[in-house]
Amino acid sequence: MKNENNIGSNENDRENVNIMKENEHPADTGGGTPGEKKLNDRRIILYLAFTFILTFAVEIFVIMPMAGDTDINKAYMAQLLVAGVMFVPALGVLFTRLITKEGFQIRDLMLNLKLKGNMKYYALAWFGFAFLIVFGAALYFIIFPKHFDPNMGYAKALLEAQSGAGGAKLTGGQIKTVVYIQILTGILLSPFVNFLNCFGEEWGWRGYLLPKLLNRFKTTAALLVGGVIWGLWHTPLIIMGHNYGVGYRGFPYLGIFAMCIFCIVIGIILSYVTIKTGSCIPAVMGHGTINGLASAGMLFTSLENPYNVFLGPMPVGLVGGAGFIFTAAWLLYLLYKEEKDRVEK
Repeated sequence: MKNENNIGSNENDRENVNIMKENEHPADTGGGTPGEKKLNDRRIILYLAFTFILTFAVEIFVIMPMAGDTDINKAYMAQLLVAGVMFVPALGVLFTRLITKEGFQIRDLMLNLKLKGNMKYYALAWFGFAFLIVFGAALYFIIFPKHFDPNMGYAKALLEAQSGAGGAKLTGGQIKTVVYIQILTGILLSPFVNFLNCFGEEWGWRGYLLPKLLNRFKTTAALLVGGVIWGLWHTPLIIMGHNYGVGYRGFPYLGIFAMCIFCIVIGIILSYVTIKTGSCIPAVMGHGTINGLASAGMLFTSLENPYNVFLGPMPVGLVGGAGFIFTAAWLLYLLYKEEKDRVEK
C-alpha cells in the first residue's frame, strides 16, 4: 500500500528536482554530449581547485600560526577566520560560474524555499537531525555509562570558566536549568542562528557540486565521492585539533579518515533533502542544526572518565553518530532503488 507521506516518495519530485530533468538522472543517458560532459568536468575541477586552494592557504598560513596562541585576541581572530572559511565554497560557486560563463539563472541556483509538498524534508533536516543527535548521545551513555555524569561536571566546569574567577558558583539545579535551556534553544534556533555560515558551505557542496557530480556519476557514487571531498576539505582543521583533538593514536590520519566517514554520512542525508526539494536550503538548516547541537552530549560527560571522541557522544563518533549512519544508509538505498527503477523503465 502506497504511503502518500512516506519520506522516500514525493509527487512533486519531477517539479522540485532541478538537477534531474523530467525525473531522469543524467548519468542514465550517458551524462549528455561529449562537449557537455567535458564542460561539466571542467567546472568540477575549477570549483574544487579554487575552493581547496583558498581554504588550505587561509587555514595553513593564517589560522594555523594562531592556533593555540596565548594571546586571547589572536585566538579570537582564529575562531572568526575558521567561521569565515565556511564561505569559501560559496565563493567557489561565484568564481566557477563567472569563469565558465555558466551564468546565474534563478532556476539553476537551487535557492528557492520550495515549501509546498516538501515540509517533511525540512522537518528531517531540522527536528530529525536534532533527534538523531540526542539519540546518538543517549546510546553512547547507555553503552558507556561510566562516561555519563548526572551532575554535569563538565558543564559545571565550562560555565564556571566562562563566568571567570570572580563569577558566582552555580548550584546543581542552576547548572541543569542552564543546560536544558541551551539544548532547547539550540533545537529551535540553530538552523537560523547558523544559517549564514552554513549557507556558505551548502550552496557550494549541495547547491553546486552535487548537481555536477550527479551529471558525472551514478547517484551512489556521486554521494560517496562528494562526501570524501567534503571530508578532505576539513584536513587542515583536523590537523589543528578540531573535532578530534590532537595526540591520539594515528594522529592526524585517523582523524582525517573519521571526518571523511562523518561527511559521507551527513552528506548523504543533506544531499537527499537537496535532491528531493531541488533546493539547498533544507541542507543549510540541517547543517546549522548539527553545528548548534553537536556538542550537547559533551555537557553530560564525566571529568573523571573522559569520553572517546571517536565513539561519541558527539555525532562525529561512531556510536554518537549511529542514528545518522542508519538513516543515511536507508536514504541511500531509497535513492539507489529509485535510480534502478528509472533505468529499468
